[in-house]
Amino acid sequence: MIRLYRTWVLAVTALSLAPVTGAGQESLEDRVHRILTETPLIDGHNDLPGLIGNLGTPEGDVLTYDLRVRTTGDTDIPRLRQGRVGGQFWSVHVDVAHPRPAMKQLEQIDIARRMIDAYPDVLEFAGSASDVERIFGAGRIASLFGIEGGHVIENSLGALRAFYGAGVRYMTLTHFSNTDWADSGTDEPVAQGLTAFGEEVVREMNRLGMLVDLAHTSPETMMDALDVSEAPVIFSHAAARGVADHPRNVPDTVLRRLAANGGVLMQLFYPPYLNVGVDSTATIADAADHLDHIRDVAGIDHVGLGSDFDGIPSYVQGMEDVSTFPALFVELARRGWSDEDLRKLAGENILRVMRDVETVSMRLRRQRSPSTKTIEELDGRR
Repeated sequence: MIRLYRTWVLAVTALSLAPVTGAGQESLEDRVHRILTETPLIDGHNDLPGLIGNLGTPEGDVLTYDLRVRTTGDTDIPRLRQGRVGGQFWSVHVDVAHPRPAMKQLEQIDIARRMIDAYPDVLEFAGSASDVERIFGAGRIASLFGIEGGHVIENSLGALRAFYGAGVRYMTLTHFSNTDWADSGTDEPVAQGLTAFGEEVVREMNRLGMLVDLAHTSPETMMDALDVSEAPVIFSHAAARGVADHPRNVPDTVLRRLAANGGVLMQLFYPPYLNVGVDSTATIADAADHLDHIRDVAGIDHVGLGSDFDGIPSYVQGMEDVSTFPALFVELARRGWSDEDLRKLAGENILRVMRDVETVSMRLRRQRSPSTKTIEELDGRR
């Protein structure tokens, strides 16, 4: 009788420990849906305000591009909801060739503001990590602003502060061309990284609480910024050079330093940067390969998402618009990423970076006043 009882106990125990199968098993899709319901998916880069600004109407009439219905671009409200987007950094991009970049930058911020105000039941401006969490908890999409290219400050730290006051929470130090104080990854190097004024820009961004964005910069600029920054940095939309050797991507040497810095690389979805030399096509597996590599080199705490939707002319197969983010999570879940891993990728990592940047800012604001240094003073420019 005792032997029979033991056999029964062992059988029951084995059944209780076995994975659930059949109708009770959570599918990968259901698992992803659960995770993205609990954790805000925060995309680091979407160019929708620039697209609206280029419609040809005076200063970009946001109402001519109705986000409540399917648009001709990559982004609208139904697809944002389908993609489980909980937070969005809207890129307020200004062309490097614009003759009045600071003025144009203010207009782009105004367009983004009016776009948010047009849909108050769906979008809400967020200026901090706590704002993002509160807005997501209320069922709306937290909307943040990111400047793409430091040329718009026109070598003025006062302008930098004004843009922060207008709601900008990150600035990409360069775009495709160099600034007067930082080298781009896709231009001929001049400064060999950051100039003395460029270092002062990074220090003032730390004091303000503005995230230092190293997407588009040269490896030398990346390294110099990591030397100077007292706060975690981000790459708002980039990929891993160890997987695809493209100048827009981040070398492993920088990824290892990113881990020590506490920053995050937000993975973009532009095929030529994901799969170099293969007829400019890429699959979800290619995007996942980059994320696997970033995780393996820098660590799981340093990955994020930065799509570049509405700013790219071609797409990863199966990731053609903002509705498709869950498909990438399903692929990563299939590869063995845990729930914790997927939550960190979705939004926990960038929220932690934002909180750390805010903490550093509070300390630095107590320690020093706004910088009044000029490029003429620091770099000898006239």
